[in-house]
Amino acid sequence: MPKVIVLYPTPTDVDAFERVYRDEHAPMVHANMPGLKKFVAARVTGSPAGPAPYGRVAELYFDSTGAMQRALATPGAQATVAHAMQISTGGPITVLFAEDDA
Repeated sequence: MPKVIVLYPTPTDVDAFERVYRDEHAPMVHANMPGLKKFVAARVTGSPAGPAPYGRVAELYFDSTGAMQRALATPGAQATVAHAMQISTGGPITVLFAEDDA
């Protein structure tokens, strides 16, 4: 199943970021990503090497690569990505395309 992975650097103000992420951004993901099958978001709590370079990870699952590409091409998805970049106070987000192993 193809997915988009979004990595958010640790924000300058964790509580403020989490509030905006929960109250504004996550609802935008659900509303603006046509064909979204599953949305998994996780707050990063650390790493074996010490402080983690990321504060949050999100995974957006789609039925096919084509469905993912069509969703990302919509104005709503583009607005959602722009919002993600805007709220990422710890630096630019990293976006990856991946597919789970069968």
